[in-house]
Amino acid sequence: MELLGILLPVFFIFGIGFVGQKTLGLDPKSLSRVSVYLLSPFLVFRTFYETHFTHTHVYMFIFTFALCFVLIGAAYLVSFIRGYNQCQACGMILASAFMNNGNYGTPVALFAFGAAGLDYAIVLMVAQQLVMCTVGVYFAAKGSPDSDGFRSALRAVVRLPIVYGAVAGLILQLLPFSLSKTMSEAIDLVANATIPMIMIVLGMTLANISIKKLQMEKISLSIAIKLGLSPFIAFLITLALPVDNLLKSIMILMAAMPTAANTTIYALQYGTEPEFVSSATLVSTLLSLVTLPFFLYFMV
Repeated sequence: MELLGILLPVFFIFGIGFVGQKTLGLDPKSLSRVSVYLLSPFLVFRTFYETHFTHTHVYMFIFTFALCFVLIGAAYLVSFIRGYNQCQACGMILASAFMNNGNYGTPVALFAFGAAGLDYAIVLMVAQQLVMCTVGVYFAAKGSPDSDGFRSALRAVVRLPIVYGAVAGLILQLLPFSLSKTMSEAIDLVANATIPMIMIVLGMTLANISIKKLQMEKISLSIAIKLGLSPFIAFLITLALPVDNLLKSIMILMAAMPTAANTTIYALQYGTEPEFVSSATLVSTLLSLVTLPFFLYFMV
C-alpha cells in the first residue's frame, strides 16, 4: 500500500494531461517543444550546478551508459529479427533502452532505502537525463520520417539546449562565485515545472491513442527488454564496478523502472512511432506495479 502511495501521484499527473486532452483538444507537439527547448535545459543546469562529483559518480555514469548501449543492442537485434524498418527500430530503442528513474525511480528509492538511497538516485537521474538528451534524441531524430540519416540525427543533438544547460551548470560550479538568490529562485521556478509538464504531455498523447491500434507484439517485446532484460544486465554490470552494495541495489532498481516519459516527448517531437512509444510507456508503467515489488523484496 505504501508503494502504491508513491506511485499514485505519477498516475494523477498522467490523468491531468489525459483529461485535458479529451476536453480541450490541445496540441501535444507544441507543448512537447516547450518541455524540450524551454524547461528541460534549466532542470539539467540546476542539477549539474548543484551536484559535486566524485569518483563514485564516475562509476554511476559508466553504468548508465553501459546499460543503455547494451539495451540498444538488444533492441536492434529484436528489430533485425522482426524485419523492422529504421523508424520502427528507433521506436523500439526509445521504448526499451531508457528508464523512468526521475519522477518514478527517485521516490521509490527514497521509500526503499531512505535519504542515502535518494542521494544516489538523484545522481543516476542526472546521468540518465544526459543519456536521453544525447543518445535518446539521436535515435528519435534518426527514426524521423524527415531524417536523412546520421547527419540529421547529429544536428538534432547539437541543437538541443539541454546539452548546453549541462555544460553551463558544470562551468558555473567551477567558477569562484555563486548565482544570486533571486536568479537561483527564478531558475528553480522553471526547473520545477519541467517534470509535471513532461508527464502532462504524456497523458495528452495517451488520450489520442486508440486501444484498437495498440501494437501488442511490439509492446510485449519492448517490455520484455525494459522490465525483464534490463535489471538482469544491470546486475551483471554491477559485479564489475567497485561500488558499495547499497549503490548496486539502487542501480538494479533504477534499471527495473518502466520506459521513461521523456521518450514520448522525443518520439512526438520527431514523429518516431509516438503512439507505440507512448503506449509502451503506459503499459510498462502499469506492469511495474507488479514487477517492482518483486525486486524490492530481494533488495531491501
